[in-house]
Amino acid sequence: MNKNQKRTIIIGLIIITAAVVIWLISGGEIFTKTQVLIEKKDELFGTTYKEWQNKFIWGLDLTLIISGVTVLVSGILFFIFKKKGRDEKPS
Repeated sequence: MNKNQKRTIIIGLIIITAAVVIWLISGGEIFTKTQVLIEKKDELFGTTYKEWQNKFIWGLDLTLIISGVTVLVSGILFFIFKKKGRDEKPS
């Protein structure tokens, strides 16, 4: 394994780890959400009502898409760098 292949694997693992950490920090939701249902209280009448609030919550589906694309691109680059390494003359 040459230097470019090692670098590709390390960068790919960093991207996947970052996606998983962001997912865990944002709540570990299964599906990505763009709106959240919140309960608000009307101070004047003392009633509660529900309202949709625009808020982005990172989901597992987005994490898996990012991880899959990263694995695919890293795999392609790994084999491209492997072929490139064979063509070079040993020093």
